[in-house]
Amino acid sequence: MPGANARALEKGRSLAADVLIMDLEDGVLPDAKVEARDRIAGTLAAGGYGAREIVVRVNGIGTPWFADDLAMAARGADAAMLPKVEDPATVVGAAAALEAAGAPPGMGIWCMLETPTGILDARAIARAHPRMAALTLGTADLSKALNADLHAPDRLPLVTSMGLCVLAAREAGLAVLDAPHFDLSDDAGFERACRQGRSFGFDGKSLLHPRTIAVANAVFGPSEADIDRARRIAAAWRAAAAEGKGVTLVDGRLIEALHVEEAERTLALAERIAALEEAG
Repeated sequence: MPGANARALEKGRSLAADVLIMDLEDGVLPDAKVEARDRIAGTLAAGGYGAREIVVRVNGIGTPWFADDLAMAARGADAAMLPKVEDPATVVGAAAALEAAGAPPGMGIWCMLETPTGILDARAIARAHPRMAALTLGTADLSKALNADLHAPDRLPLVTSMGLCVLAAREAGLAVLDAPHFDLSDDAGFERACRQGRSFGFDGKSLLHPRTIAVANAVFGPSEADIDRARRIAAAWRAAAAEGKGVTLVDGRLIEALHVEEAERTLALAERIAALEEAG
């Protein structure tokens, strides 16, 4: 949500999203950046976003707004999103600036990987600092840098970058979000991209418009069938463990510890979604 758009910031209080990204970078013209920063600061102070996580996308390092953006985010956001990150030093510098501004220990850093250098250094970026919480993929600038077709079927020119982003996040224990889908008139393509992102292992998808939230939630969130199966796996595993067994069967399929871990993750995600819906 552009920080210059008061209506969008207000609407965020009623959206069925688990994360709201308040933008100071590409979505705000240079002459409006200071005003947008002040508006976001006031919005954060007013609150009213329930259990939604609030992330502020700051302007990039080297811009005249970077330091003040981080200082503002430190006073009310759950995380600061850094655009076009290409090296661990950027993360370390941002973390130092947040701490100098009084950021609480739990405040995270999200890094956008939008360039070839950022993708190739994804692992080092992901492990750069304890405040690192998420990697997000940005394919508009990345496609331009690669001379690749952003709208190619199944995003084939980008699959290597997608895979490297997920690998780096998983190895570091971070969340990882897929890039936006830029054609808001292409509902079928958007759903297809969501399903592709989930199959790659992304936790969710960055969205550009509220009308896309429902589909993204349906694709990335667990279905009732997923939740039911997870419950049965957990119950079967507890029964097997009580009998001293290390494996069991559910629906004729062998269940081991790794399947139980996935089932527990599904149930935890379902509980988190239910809590967000109740609070929202």
